[in-house]
Amino acid sequence: MYYSAKLLPVSAVCGGIYRAAIRRLQTRNIPLYRRLPFGDGVLAGLVDADTIFALSSGQGRCGVSVVRISGPAATTALRCMVGFRNHLPPPRTALLRSITDPHSKEVLDRGLVLWFPAPHSFTGEDSVEFHIHGGPAVITGVLQALGSVPGMRPAEAGEFTRRAFHAGKLDLTEVEGLGDLIHAETEAQRRQALRQMSGHLGRLYQDWSQRLKRSLAHVEAFIDFSEDELIEEGVLAQVDISVCDLQTEIKQHLKDERRGERLRSGVHVVIAGATNAGKSSLLNTLCQRPAAIVSPIAGTTRDVVETALDIGGFPVLLSDTAGLRDSPDVVEQEGVRRARERVQQADLTLVVVDSTTLPSEVQQAAAFLLEHLGGVLSSQEQPETGRCLLVLNKTDLIPEAQREQLTLGLRGVCGLPPVCLISCQTNEGLMDFLTVLQSSVKALCGDPLTGAPTLTQARHRSHLQQCVMALAQYRRYRDTDLALAAEGVRLALTGLGRITGRVGAEEILDIIFKDFCIGK
Repeated sequence: MYYSAKLLPVSAVCGGIYRAAIRRLQTRNIPLYRRLPFGDGVLAGLVDADTIFALSSGQGRCGVSVVRISGPAATTALRCMVGFRNHLPPPRTALLRSITDPHSKEVLDRGLVLWFPAPHSFTGEDSVEFHIHGGPAVITGVLQALGSVPGMRPAEAGEFTRRAFHAGKLDLTEVEGLGDLIHAETEAQRRQALRQMSGHLGRLYQDWSQRLKRSLAHVEAFIDFSEDELIEEGVLAQVDISVCDLQTEIKQHLKDERRGERLRSGVHVVIAGATNAGKSSLLNTLCQRPAAIVSPIAGTTRDVVETALDIGGFPVLLSDTAGLRDSPDVVEQEGVRRARERVQQADLTLVVVDSTTLPSEVQQAAAFLLEHLGGVLSSQEQPETGRCLLVLNKTDLIPEAQREQLTLGLRGVCGLPPVCLISCQTNEGLMDFLTVLQSSVKALCGDPLTGAPTLTQARHRSHLQQCVMALAQYRRYRDTDLALAAEGVRLALTGLGRITGRVGAEEILDIIFKDFCIGK
């Protein structure tokens, strides 16, 4: 868009954004050449002068351990510990070399050495890796030798990744994806974390940020230059459309039913029901170990017993709870209270019923189960199909004809969730139950490899909700106070920037100059 060939001062173009940025740094007595967090973005500049080192592989005895070095003194470590005096090794090439103590000249180990010159490294700085033998004495010797090299210090927790972020190698969503990948325990968690670390979620938010930056630049220019008739017609109409579309997209993104967060932290599955229904037996059967005490005495379980499981590649936090009944025992009353609290917080509830207590007639059994569900779930509403499973236990104690009638008669009954008939004693029906359970867990988490990337952090959700409210502010003040409307767009941009860690006032300037070509 071309609006004017008239030369205007930069302060007029940016509407005070850049001057406010400089003032914020000056009032904090911060040199402008340093790379430091700035509002919702990062100022380009120099990084810390320290060179850091740490063991990057796992602790303990192993065949190979990796020691990583990053910073300007990385070449010093190569020269004084590996012997590259007059030249450096070829970049990204593994060389077998002796690693020596820089003072005693004693050979510490013989291993692979790799050299990653800036900016083509994980941190964006000069980096070196020593692939050494994983014995504790070897690792200690190499780390102590590195600590004696001038200008080097041990890395703090997460410092390599923090430097990668400051160098623009990763945004905050990719950093979080990297952390999730390191801690992933199931196949589905690995897939989601790898997708986020690859930048899928960050690219979505960056696209939204670019659209918001463009809208904000157009509104700022309209405020500054519309009186001089330097702005063509229809600019604000385009902003209106863009803001409306973006608000709709973010709202849709938030309607994910917490699938990504569940997959990251685990699906909370709660086993609930009356006393002596076989809840603890079901927990032990799923865990394949005696995690909970099983006894014919009613009310044995009084507290919540938790265990983590991998069900079909999805993480599950399984909780066994106290039997739901009225009891004069104050300890059991507390157990029942905790059980009901867990049911209210559960992503999926397994309502276990003793099948020997069911009426023999199918319609009466269905009515009994509907009433029982209401008591367990503490709600008069019909349970959501995907949030509850009915588990009829002890089927080995009822006649086979009754089992067949229940299997066929309860299928598809209105208001009843999926029904599974099992016997924890004989394991009959267990495989069918596990198939249904896996399908339910997968439906709650979704497929991490298909569709749009999902939210994985509570902080993402909070910032996006603030973004939606800020865009509503633009629409509310659009026709009455354009300055307040522009502030709404700026707040929305701030919310997105806090998710990725990448947004700054200078980027608004870039768009103003590119799109408006003011003064050429």
